[in-house]
Amino acid sequence: MDYVIIVAGGKGLRMGTNVPKQFLPINGLPVLMRTIERFREYSLELKIIVVLPEEQREQWEEMCKNHHFTNVDAIADAGSTRFHSVKSGLSLIPEDAQGVVAIHDGVRPFPSLEVISSCFETARSSKAVIPVVPVLDTLRRITSNGTELVPREDYLLAQTPQTFEIQLIKKAYEQPYEEGFTDDASVVEKLGHLITLIDGNRENIKITTPYDLRIAKVLV
Repeated sequence: MDYVIIVAGGKGLRMGTNVPKQFLPINGLPVLMRTIERFREYSLELKIIVVLPEEQREQWEEMCKNHHFTNVDAIADAGSTRFHSVKSGLSLIPEDAQGVVAIHDGVRPFPSLEVISSCFETARSSKAVIPVVPVLDTLRRITSNGTELVPREDYLLAQTPQTFEIQLIKKAYEQPYEEGFTDDASVVEKLGHLITLIDGNRENIKITTPYDLRIAKVLV
C-alpha cells in the first residue's frame, strides 16, 4: 500500500491575509484541494493523509462540504514544527505497513504526474528520493567581509514530494528533533542513508506570497 502525507500547517502570514494560505482559492478551488487532486489523479488507490492544525479542521470540513470534496482518507493534527507535523501524519500509517510514502507540501499544487510517478517508482528500489531543479540565478554568499560569488552549479533546489520506503522513514522520525531537520531528506540522512535525486519540474512552486498566487492562477 502506498501513501502520501500532505502537510498543510501554514498560517499565511506572508500572504498578508487572515486566511491560511492553503485555503486561498486559485480560480475558485482552494490551493490544498488542487494539491490533493493532483495526487488523486496519479492514483485512485493511493491513501491520502492530510496534516492540518486542529483549529483549521472545522473550516476545512466546511470547505469540503461546499466543494463536494471527498478525496482525503485521513486527517492528522499538525505539530509545532514541520518535523512534528510529518511525524503526526506517519503515526496514521500502520506500524507494519509495507510500501512507499510521499511527503508533500500542501501549498505545492503543481508537481507533474511524471515527477510523482518517478518519485514513487524510484523509491521502491532506492528507498529515499527527492525531486530537484537547478539554480538559474547567480548566487552570492554572505561573509564577514561582505559577500562572495559561489558557483550555482554546486547547488540544487529541493522540492517535494520527497518519497521514502515506509519503514525507513518511520525509523528516521523516531530520532529526536533537531533544528537542522529542514526537510524529510535531512531526517533520513541523519540515519546515514543516501538520498537519490531525480529531476523535478519548474512549475512545482511553493505558494507562500501574493506573487506566487498570481503565478499559480496563470499556471491553472
